[in-house]
Amino acid sequence: MDASNLLKPALARGELRCIGATTINEYRKFIEKDKALERRFQQVMINQPSPEDTVSILRGLKPKYELHHGVRIRDEALLAAAKLSHRYIPDRFLPDKAIDLMDEACAKLKNELTSKPEVLDEVDRRIIQLEMERLSLQSDVENESVDDMGSLRLSNIDDELEKLKVKQEQLNARWMAERGAVEGVNEIQEKIAEVTLEIEKCEREFDLNRAAELKYSILPALQEKLGMTTGESDGVEIGGFARMLRDEVVADDIANVVAVWTGIPPQKMLESESDRILTMGDKLKERVIGQDEAIEVVTEAIQRSRAGLNDPSKPIASLIFLGPTGVGKTELCKALSEFMFDTEEAMIRLDMSEYMEKHTVSRLLGAPPGYVGYDEGGQLTDAVRRKPYSVILFDEMEKAHPDVFNVMLQLLDDGRVTDSKGNVVNFRNCVIIFTSNIGSQDIIDLGGSDPESQALMKERVGNAMRDHFKPEFLNRIDENVIFNSLSKTNLRGIVKIESKRLEKRLRDRDMSLSMSEAALDHLADVGFDPVYGARPLKRAIQRELETVVAKGILKGEFRDGDGIYVDCANGQLVVSKGTNTDLAKTAEDDALEKNAEDTFEDMSAAFE
Repeated sequence: MDASNLLKPALARGELRCIGATTINEYRKFIEKDKALERRFQQVMINQPSPEDTVSILRGLKPKYELHHGVRIRDEALLAAAKLSHRYIPDRFLPDKAIDLMDEACAKLKNELTSKPEVLDEVDRRIIQLEMERLSLQSDVENESVDDMGSLRLSNIDDELEKLKVKQEQLNARWMAERGAVEGVNEIQEKIAEVTLEIEKCEREFDLNRAAELKYSILPALQEKLGMTTGESDGVEIGGFARMLRDEVVADDIANVVAVWTGIPPQKMLESESDRILTMGDKLKERVIGQDEAIEVVTEAIQRSRAGLNDPSKPIASLIFLGPTGVGKTELCKALSEFMFDTEEAMIRLDMSEYMEKHTVSRLLGAPPGYVGYDEGGQLTDAVRRKPYSVILFDEMEKAHPDVFNVMLQLLDDGRVTDSKGNVVNFRNCVIIFTSNIGSQDIIDLGGSDPESQALMKERVGNAMRDHFKPEFLNRIDENVIFNSLSKTNLRGIVKIESKRLEKRLRDRDMSLSMSEAALDHLADVGFDPVYGARPLKRAIQRELETVVAKGILKGEFRDGDGIYVDCANGQLVVSKGTNTDLAKTAEDDALEKNAEDTFEDMSAAFE
């Protein structure tokens, strides 16, 4: 016999008054099926409160959480819990998610209060390390197997240990004093809670004399003592140093918890990003060469979103990148992901050549119930649920089956998609980017600086887009971003970026790399291909530079700590060894010579 058969007779006779709480899905699953049980209850729909109402709820719960965790909660932390949970945790509801944020932040701070401070722990570890080294050296001294350097080291260890132990005593005194002050505040708060409960008990039992004594004599005295003790604990300083312990939950603590839940850096949630977003174009241009116009279009779309002028029900931005292969479309996606979310790993990449057949569309959202792969979920929806703040790249969109675009319509318009299991996946915190090679030949043929050629090229590319994609899909895209073909000057900038990446890898071996201006020009000439973009350049760098350096390392010509200098002679790269000082001087001379040549060319052009 289930619980409903036990409840129904008592409910029908009026012997039992019951208030139940459940979700809509569980009500439909368990209650609606039993019509006799359903008609004995009156449904009352409870919607989630607004962020403003959530703050009021948190303020009411604040004393209980302060007493339970033994910490204090600032009002700014309550405001941050309501605001950040509403904005960054869309798959849960208020006030539940805000309360969980506050609870976890309090627990984290309580754990820090009961643990040894980091600065004291570092001193303790250093003392243990030096004591072990001292014992080892002392045994060598007793065996007369240590030289003068060992004796000097032993003397230095004794001096350092003496200073560290004095510092350890000071830090321990500060820690104990601050910890005692915090514990004193917690004890008074517990007494106030006990008195408050006793007052309520006396009022229920009509012991009014005792209730009045507690309410108007004992409770005010405890509250006054609490205020004095709190002020003393805030001002605890030993030897003029700042406090080591903190017993107040602030907005930063809430942001750190949200960062753990969502993966968003906490500074992005609290700081004003106005200055950072305004310089976004310059940052992207440092990494993506020769696509200034495309970067400006992307930057303006992101700036509109950050200013709050775009539709909040849509993704941050939806863009189509058009251009030949190897001109920087995918690289700009990676740079955008790193700029907005601090890591390239925040980019979700889907190759649309894998979705050319009609039946493969279900892989995006998941297979329907009863089909193979239902439990696996959708590749797109599962990825976004794991990383709700990301750049989503649909690569080579023109290769996808037309049914894929039906899924995209809802994603671009409402910023959400329902997967095969009925879960609503939120895309409103994502940047949606499609790449396509449609019209790339027109971009190569007409991609000059002439305004008429530019206008004709954009018209032809637009016509090619309208011929291939449906109007309802194109109408939901914020911007069509056209990438131009790369020139030799652009490739020279890319060579510098690739050489810096190689130098960064060599730095792990304590090696340095310097390239002359002639070497940069040579690699740009060898790798230039107007059709295939920067990819032949990367292959040329691997073939002519990285392979030569790798062979030199394997043969022992270049060792850890060496400097590597790359020059060009007779149309060939010359890789040689030199000191870091020589490399810096040579690179400086090359740069001065290059600047002098550029200045001379500018003067000659002016005279002509």
